[in-house]
Amino acid sequence: MFEKLFEPIRIRGMEVNNRIVLPAMGTKMAAEDGNVTQQIIDYQVARVKGGCGLNLSEVCAVHAPSAPRKFLALHNDSYIPSHKAFCDAIHEAGGKCGVQLWQGSLAASMDPKARILVASDLHVHGNTIPAVDVETIEEVVACFGAAAKRAVKAGYDCVEFHCGHNYLPHSFLSPAFNHREDAYGGTFEKRCKFPLGCIRAIRESIPQDMPLLMRLDAQDDYLENGLTIEDVIAYCRLAKEAGVDVLDISRGNMITAGLKYEVPPIDIPKGFNVDNCARIRKETGMLCIAVGRINTPQQAEEILEQDKADMVVMGRAQLADANFCVKAKEGRLQDIVYCIGCDQGCYDGFTDPNVPFITCMRNPYLGKEAQDVLVPAQKPKRVLIAGGGIAGLEAACILKQRGHQPVVYEAGGELGGQFVTAGKAPRKTEMKEAALSYGEKAKRLGIPIHLNTPVDASLLTEGNWDEVILAIGAEPIHLSIPGAERENVYNSHDILNGKATASGHVAVIGGGLVGVETAEYLSEQGAAVTVIEMLDGVAKDLGALRKICVMESLYTHHIETIVSTSVKAVVENGVLVEKEGVEQVIPCDSVVMAVGARARNHEALTDACEKKQLPYHIIGDAKKARRALQAIAEAHAVARSL
Repeated sequence: MFEKLFEPIRIRGMEVNNRIVLPAMGTKMAAEDGNVTQQIIDYQVARVKGGCGLNLSEVCAVHAPSAPRKFLALHNDSYIPSHKAFCDAIHEAGGKCGVQLWQGSLAASMDPKARILVASDLHVHGNTIPAVDVETIEEVVACFGAAAKRAVKAGYDCVEFHCGHNYLPHSFLSPAFNHREDAYGGTFEKRCKFPLGCIRAIRESIPQDMPLLMRLDAQDDYLENGLTIEDVIAYCRLAKEAGVDVLDISRGNMITAGLKYEVPPIDIPKGFNVDNCARIRKETGMLCIAVGRINTPQQAEEILEQDKADMVVMGRAQLADANFCVKAKEGRLQDIVYCIGCDQGCYDGFTDPNVPFITCMRNPYLGKEAQDVLVPAQKPKRVLIAGGGIAGLEAACILKQRGHQPVVYEAGGELGGQFVTAGKAPRKTEMKEAALSYGEKAKRLGIPIHLNTPVDASLLTEGNWDEVILAIGAEPIHLSIPGAERENVYNSHDILNGKATASGHVAVIGGGLVGVETAEYLSEQGAAVTVIEMLDGVAKDLGALRKICVMESLYTHHIETIVSTSVKAVVENGVLVEKEGVEQVIPCDSVVMAVGARARNHEALTDACEKKQLPYHIIGDAKKARRALQAIAEAHAVARSL
């Protein structure tokens, strides 16, 4: 099964046992000073043991003055020991590893103490970041070479040069950013001088039999006068002459909506960049790695079979399931936990300063690999789980795997809860599939499941239970305003679940995630939709990359948004709203409320537990309506604790 995917490949003196690459993804697991930590080693080794062919370290700074804290570094010899520990651990586990050498340009601004290097003067928030001078350019080139020498000493099997995503080499290459008039700007050849200089410095600093990879963008997105794919192909031919062996074909940049392609969310089609990879591969004759929403073994195998790439990046696929590769190789496809492109734990977690390191909605123990051993229950318990949503099912599965005896009671007729509803919104089929997979796993584990069976006090008190988990979820909030009881007023959940329909002109009250997705859904059904939001913007509860996609969709569907506006009443032919003290009626035929959800009332259940002195735990939306990331993590933690 998947013969191409698990076929070895030799690149110069490095032989990799399959075609799967764990890319250089930022984790925030690096030490404050830039050293490799045991946490990074544990995280990477888990993927090697899970069957990955080639593991790349996350971005690694080469130039000390512009190296941000909490990012890996190799700009002096003091870093070699921690990198050697990393390489030794990867090799001991049977893998191959590479280091991604990097000068981050604007990305260094995550650390206010790091110097920001840009190709040309850049005006940001009323300030000007001056173009890097020639002396520093030459210094950075030398730093790439010196870092490569250290990588060799540390024991890496290959080196990757990052030349994409608006980082400094890409900024010199792209005419959208490079407006210099010296030897490093102007013509195509001059714009290539700096990145090619970096490549030569690296190639001269590593052994002849060590492969050199280069990550770059297939094209510039949303950038006026940016790189075309033809420009990229021409540059790749020069890079090949300079010593690059493998092209790692990515997309995206930091300063436009093209950012969505760097960590593409569920809204972006699977394999969106593969055809670009195939063209570059064909026209350069170079080995190429396909990148971008490749998250199933079937998809990866097809890409390789069709000669569109020589290897495939499967990054978030392995965040969601560290054993993705070995499960695919053994044909255990139903056991794979698939990434759905939610971006909640990886990208949103990376950019949120309050989150210590990246996480994953589908894998609560990402970054905690050293602790990721399910401890068998010392004393198996009968556990009643009220609610068959994702939190309840996650808890049930963990409990069963530990040896407990969970029983799930679901009030409705299907498993998955609000996750199923969310999966009915546009472009979110994978979320629905994930919701259903939780139920399928529970059934495979042999967990008793009772549908259409709401839990009440008698079920709690009459059963011989040792513990109770309340995961009864949340319910939509219905505004208490005049006219809210009218027949043409619906809630968003009923719309998405097909229990109600709204047509003609529809006013959606609430511009958060559920509101805007319901608006998209209705628009696709042919309705003319207006979204009314009391805050000063819509989609404020979405992560940055999903928000880009959703806002583009609102524009494409001609959905009107009215912000900083409160709804006072539903009237005969519309909704009465107030903005800046002025009232007006917005005409509509139907009204859909999408103003959030609140935890269902569980007082009767908790009272029953307390009267019987039955230990109970409230998890997921039953505790507080929130993101699935937090609900699943909480369920996982509670199930491990019993």
